[in-house]
Amino acid sequence: MGGSVAATVVFDFDRTIIDDDSDRWIITELGLTHLFNQLRQTMPWTSLMDRIMEELHSNGITVDHIAECLKRTPLHPNIVSAIKSAHALGCDLRIISDANMFSIRTILEHHGLLGCFSQINTNPGFVDNEGRLRVTPFHDSAVSPHACSLCPPNMCKGLVIAQIRGSFPGNERKIIYLGDGIGDYCPTLRLKGGDFVMPRKNYPLWNQIQSDPKLVAAEVHDWSNGEELESILLNLINKITPTSC
Repeated sequence: MGGSVAATVVFDFDRTIIDDDSDRWIITELGLTHLFNQLRQTMPWTSLMDRIMEELHSNGITVDHIAECLKRTPLHPNIVSAIKSAHALGCDLRIISDANMFSIRTILEHHGLLGCFSQINTNPGFVDNEGRLRVTPFHDSAVSPHACSLCPPNMCKGLVIAQIRGSFPGNERKIIYLGDGIGDYCPTLRLKGGDFVMPRKNYPLWNQIQSDPKLVAAEVHDWSNGEELESILLNLINKITPTSC
């Protein structure tokens, strides 16, 4: 391949890389389920998570406490090895997630995976001057609404996939997309013949694809657990090029 990159592997994060939802993990582990349930229907998700972080801060829960909590999220060892193997083969690995940058970076760094990814597209998560964790939308819908009816206002993953493909030299690179949620359906529809989508079986993305498979141009390979994800992903990478990416 002359060192060129033949495939970009794009991962969702929650319930794809980690085997849980990072936002809900924080809410449950740090005892804010009642407040979450009370506010769930009253504000957009990112605003709700920002409010949750405000409550944690006012209760004396530090950013370090939150980070330690995140490090306990379940991550299957086969998914760790799959990511490291794909990176070692020279694949371009990226993340598109509706979580936030603080949570994703904390977890990936803890497992020695942060350096495997060339790009993380997610809601900004940062520590402000008061030491409080803030969460803001990836797309500022007040300034530049993405106008996608399939996606939540804070993030259109399909738009991100289009931007990623547009950055390829001559658009000549295959995409392997892995996800589980309904928010992963829009980017799945943006994939082309020659691309691959790996939906988690019996999760919302898989169900949506099954409802009308003809709408998806990419080749579909479903998976249920870390062992299957690793095996299928590495097989697809080898299918694209027998030696390396």
